[in-house]
Amino acid sequence: MAEQNKAVFLRATANRYSIEFMLVGGVAIAIIMLFVTLRATPITLLEIVFAATAIMAVILGFLKSREPFYTVRLDNKKITYYHKVGSYCIDANNLSQVGVPVVTDGFEQTELNAVGLKLKNEAALLDMLHPRLACKLLIEQRHIFLQAVKMHCKSGSCPSKWLVEPSKFQVGTGQTYTGLIAMFANRMQHLHTLTGYHLLLPANVLDRDLWHFSNLLNHWRLNPEMVVQELLDKQATVTRSNRNDS
Repeated sequence: MAEQNKAVFLRATANRYSIEFMLVGGVAIAIIMLFVTLRATPITLLEIVFAATAIMAVILGFLKSREPFYTVRLDNKKITYYHKVGSYCIDANNLSQVGVPVVTDGFEQTELNAVGLKLKNEAALLDMLHPRLACKLLIEQRHIFLQAVKMHCKSGSCPSKWLVEPSKFQVGTGQTYTGLIAMFANRMQHLHTLTGYHLLLPANVLDRDLWHFSNLLNHWRLNPEMVVQELLDKQATVTRSNRNDS
C-alpha cells in the first residue's frame, strides 16, 4: 500500500524568488526615500525611475507569491496540476501523447511555449473540472492558443469557429456539457485540431524546460512507478547535498 501512495511534487518557476523580489524592492524603496528625505534638493528623474522599478519588483514578487508552491504532482497512477483557483487530475492510462506543440505554416515552424497533453478520454477530465478553473485556463492560455491560430491563418484558411468557444459541447457518448465546461471542451477540440493536443501546461508552471518536462512525462506515462521513484531518489540526494554544504 505504501508503494502505491508514493508521489513527487514539482515546483514551478513562476513561484520562485518571490521573497527575494519583494525584499530587494522594499529595501530599494526605503533607501530612495531616505535619500530624498534627507536631501534638500528635489527628487531627480533617475530616482523616480529607480523607485518605479523597485515598486514593480515588489508587485512582481507579490504576484509570484500567490502562485502555488507546487504545480505538478506525479504519483504511480495520475498527474495532478495545481492552479491557484483549483486543480485537475489525469490518469496515466488516459494520456495518449505528450510533447511540445509545433505549429507549421508551409516551411515555417513555431514551437508553442507549453507542453501539450493528448487525452484518450476527454470526458474523464471534463467531469471533474471546476468551472472556475476552466474559466481561468481559458483566459490565461488564450494567447498561446491564438499563436497557433495565427500560424494557420497565414495560409488563408482561418475558420471563425476557432476564435469562439460555444457554451454547448457533446462528447462521443452523447453526454452534453454546457457553460464554462463546454467552452473549455470546445477550446480543447480546437487546440487538438491545430496542434494534436488537448491540454497545455505553460512553461512557467514547469520545473524544467519544455523538452525535458515532455520527456519526463512520456517516461512517466509508460512506467509511473519507476519515474516517481527516480525523482524521489534525486530529490533526496539534493536534500542531503544541501545539508552537507550548510
